Amino acid sequence: MEPVSILVVDDNPEIREIIQILLQGEGFSIEQAKNGMEALQALVGQAFDLIILDIMMPGMNGYQTCLEIRKQSNAPILFLSAKGQEGDKTLGFSSGGDDYLVKPFSYNELVSRSKALIRRYQIYKGKDAASETLKPQDNIKGMASHGSDSHTIHFHHLEIDESAETVFTGGHQIELTDTEYAMLHLLVKNRRQIFSAERLYEAVWEEEYYYGANNTIMVHIRNLRKKIEKDPKNPVMIKTIWGKGYRCD
Repeated sequence: MEPVSILVVDDNPEIREIIQILLQGEGFSIEQAKNGMEALQALVGQAFDLIILDIMMPGMNGYQTCLEIRKQSNAPILFLSAKGQEGDKTLGFSSGGDDYLVKPFSYNELVSRSKALIRRYQIYKGKDAASETLKPQDNIKGMASHGSDSHTIHFHHLEIDESAETVFTGGHQIELTDTEYAMLHLLVKNRRQIFSAERLYEAVWEEEYYYGANNTIMVHIRNLRKKIEKDPKNPVMIKTIWGKGYRCD
């Protein structure tokens, strides 16, 4: 089995080396890039299971790099930044990031966040089928089956192919990140159930809910609505139940 491959993008060589040492100690294969252009070049012909991306870099910053990465890869992206304001995190998630870690970070934080993102990505890409027979949402009671067969779900104007983990509308594929797909799949498979931010976060991210995760959920829901709703400002598929959470109708 090939080792998990991680791309570390940071203009500070010391930080790159520290991250490489820490994550190599966990058995991961690490490749480094010192800026956004090098990161994009590294993606040509090579697939990564995680991209750790600094925000404050010369030339293309992390947000711009993330937008470009999303044109060719759905690998999870963990932002690193010394800026920890909610607006900075929102911008990171809006550009396609999956998680956000504020510098200085601890060894445990880096490893746990990295492993959670990698685990979820492997499950949804079918890489971990030997050890994971169920997806996170398969453990949730009350799941219903929809669609003409067990692999396709028809929901409003969407067709969700569970085998390929792709979403189509009118014959055209909607480009979703693995996090967006996981959220949509969970809500649709459990339609009419209300998911609190805490329940949704722990099911999709597979880690304990923490203060600030609610904002993470809100941004991902907003991004998902932009891609699947005909009128994102007046959603009919993913509803917000004020004070309680979200559900698919």
